[in-house]
Amino acid sequence: MKADSLLERRYRVLGRHSPLFYERPLHLVRGEGVWLWDAEGKRYLDAYNNVPHVGHCHPRVVAALARQAAQLNTHTRYLDENVVAYAERLTALFDRELSMAMFCCTGSEANELALRIARDCSGGMGIISTAWAYHGNTAAVMQVSSLFTPEDKRGPYVRTVPVMDPYRERAGRSDEQLATAYADEIKRAIEGFAADGIRFAGLLFCTAFSSEGLPTVPAGFMAKALAHVHAAGGYFIADEVQGGFGRLGGHMWGHQKLGVIPDIVTLGKPMGNGHPLAGVIARRELVNAFASRNMYFNTFGGNPVSAAVGMSVLDVLEDEHLMQNAVTVGNYTLERLRKLGERHALIGDVRGAGLFFAVELVTDTQAKTPATAETKRLVNLMRDRGVLISRIGIHDNILKIRPPMPFSKQHADLLVDTLDEVMAAL
Repeated sequence: MKADSLLERRYRVLGRHSPLFYERPLHLVRGEGVWLWDAEGKRYLDAYNNVPHVGHCHPRVVAALARQAAQLNTHTRYLDENVVAYAERLTALFDRELSMAMFCCTGSEANELALRIARDCSGGMGIISTAWAYHGNTAAVMQVSSLFTPEDKRGPYVRTVPVMDPYRERAGRSDEQLATAYADEIKRAIEGFAADGIRFAGLLFCTAFSSEGLPTVPAGFMAKALAHVHAAGGYFIADEVQGGFGRLGGHMWGHQKLGVIPDIVTLGKPMGNGHPLAGVIARRELVNAFASRNMYFNTFGGNPVSAAVGMSVLDVLEDEHLMQNAVTVGNYTLERLRKLGERHALIGDVRGAGLFFAVELVTDTQAKTPATAETKRLVNLMRDRGVLISRIGIHDNILKIRPPMPFSKQHADLLVDTLDEVMAAL
């Protein structure tokens, strides 16, 4: 099937507003490790997708899925050894205060459930997120996802805080001063709820601040923020859909890198390596209190096949030392990207951790003017040359690079060398 013909068929049944990457959409037919192939046999280096966390179509994950699917798959109202064993192993990866799991199918569902728990246990309704956040697509979660929901559509129970931008806002201030200034924004949002007679329930942040552009978070910020949250009777929900499972290197979870222990953690995408598996990990007293007042059940969430897949992902992460790989290859890639910044004035800032990178493009390094048009063109030119990345940030001028975890130094060289060639040709 030719791509143009398939695109027209898609328009007829999915509509013209169903989102697609790139000016010329890709028709992908196969994946393996960090590679993808299109219908014409062209190979692409995947430097974007975190869903195939341990690599596209990892044979151990595929085998675990097929083996369990051939034996039994039902819901969690029956006892199942694999489901319980997976929950035990997963919660053991967190601080001992986060000791109970609830399963669902998507990150959207996980954040929906987390909002329900925070609101039920706090007795409040007010939720704070950033002014450029994405946390999912259910009705309640979309109100908190300011990236796609304008202010007049968020309702009275959502407040946002400005996206932190130390690259532009440093102005000679120390990390301590910046951390205090950013945390004070959260305090003001809480006070805004109180002024309107709305009880505060919680703070929901992506631990990588991914959609916001992967800013370098000032040391101590989250501890200061949580002090305000807890003083007001609210809870911190850490969205680990993008920052979790070793993505940021050195720590299994993004909140560990931020130096705090959340009250509730949400998991999604990489948890099942593409299989629809997600979950909530929370403090025992919160889960017990919520469940005593609300019957939560998810037909497909955490079923035996999902548990087998989730367990195999953890096996591969451990056996292939992928978190350590994120540190080694991540540091190497960051160094190469920063050296690239010395050669191309278009690069204003390079930041990141583990295997998650942001390259901010500007037309003027002094004024730090966002290079929005150039960023869009660059992403499409990279696609034409066989390397897949994307773009993020308020001004859509930040390259988002987030490859599967088996990414190697050789893959990093191909990424950076291609980026160098494309920038020289812009």
